[in-house]
Amino acid sequence: MTESQTLLADYAGNGSEAAFGELVARYIDFVYSAAARLVDGAPHLAEDVTQIVFADLARRAGSLGREVMLGGWLHRHTCFVAANLMRGERRRQCRERQAAAMNAMTDHSAANLAQIAPLLDEAINGLGAADRTAILLRFFEQRDLRSIGQALGGNEESARKRVGRALEKLHKILKGRGVTYSAAALGTALAAGTVTAAPAGLAAAVAGSALAAAAAGGGSALTLIKIMAMTKLKIGIVGGLVAAGLVATVVIEQQAQARLRKDDETLQQQANQIAQLRADNERLSHPAGRSGNLNTPNELARLRAEAAGLRQQTNDLAALQAEVRQRQKAPTGDATPKSPLRVKAEAMTKLNYSKNLILAFFLYAEKNRDQFPTNFDQAASFLGPEATNQTSVTPDQFEIVYQGPMNAVTNPGNVIVIREKQAWQSNGKWSRIYAFADGHSEIHASPDGNFDEWESQRIVTPPGQ
Repeated sequence: MTESQTLLADYAGNGSEAAFGELVARYIDFVYSAAARLVDGAPHLAEDVTQIVFADLARRAGSLGREVMLGGWLHRHTCFVAANLMRGERRRQCRERQAAAMNAMTDHSAANLAQIAPLLDEAINGLGAADRTAILLRFFEQRDLRSIGQALGGNEESARKRVGRALEKLHKILKGRGVTYSAAALGTALAAGTVTAAPAGLAAAVAGSALAAAAAGGGSALTLIKIMAMTKLKIGIVGGLVAAGLVATVVIEQQAQARLRKDDETLQQQANQIAQLRADNERLSHPAGRSGNLNTPNELARLRAEAAGLRQQTNDLAALQAEVRQRQKAPTGDATPKSPLRVKAEAMTKLNYSKNLILAFFLYAEKNRDQFPTNFDQAASFLGPEATNQTSVTPDQFEIVYQGPMNAVTNPGNVIVIREKQAWQSNGKWSRIYAFADGHSEIHASPDGNFDEWESQRIVTPPGQ
């Protein structure tokens, strides 16, 4: 057994916290670096992923085999946890744009090589078990060839060949996604920049929280999140987006009402002038009522011209008065159409709510043999407080499109699970919100409001239905 396997066995068999703390200290940089790449470099999300991974290790230590390669298990579980948290934030379109941009590069500077980070871990997961283990031991755990050979049941020379073959396979996988670096360049990049030092103090915090979660017994991701909140490692990015959307909507409504009141005041002032103008019109239209001598042709012509001008002004202001009456009769909510900024804020609020819904679906499936819920009530207990406290958006505004097993979906990024019932209009187009089987949500627009053809390519029927 390797030293790491011995420490894991000591913790699993004897509950040694010292052994587990040593494991965390050994692999904290390894896990944190992979997490940082998978969450697009967001430090707080990388810390959250690291926290959950080691908590799961503490809970599952007894079920792991004695011959488990701990580095490989940690890497794969880090990818799984990060994918659950991100839920499509790094979409296929983004990865394709990055790959296309990398095709134009001619140098292999550190800045350019860093751009393969979003593709790297997914490509490593595409390798076979032995090749993946060789890559992780060599470049992530930074083992020498001799220890790699011992771990793989060979010698130093066989380890060198295994690492070389694994790099070639990794090069082919990345090349298929548009990355043109050679195997040698990939080896240099992996050796130089795959492991980043985790923040100071994170190892102690992770070990403490993970052991606390394991001691709670039968711990889940939700239990761990509560513990992380008590240790001030908070997962709040989705709630922050929803809150921002709500605040923006309130501010926009207040600004619209203020503009409406100002317009009403201006129109009312103009309407008040109508009475005076009408009086002047009557007076000028009947010159006999004026004092003085109006029998001269020049005086009468001047008065008639002035009266004609005032009649035109009276007609213009009468139109303004009609607008005032229309605004006073209209309900407050219909006094003015929604501004584009307000429509966008409401759309973001619904989009964030759909992300909470699909996350709840995944959490439900995890507890129910990978089976997605058949109604929103089944997933209600998995919704976070930012969704349950939401008042402007409810599950009734959405409908479930796919109700089958999660593992039966072969192309999750292209399969709709949830969609908004009613499309809405903005900037001359119709839009609707969709949540997909890979966890991401998006707004799709249609110029004529017909989504049938686009949806038919993304709606699948579960096996047996």
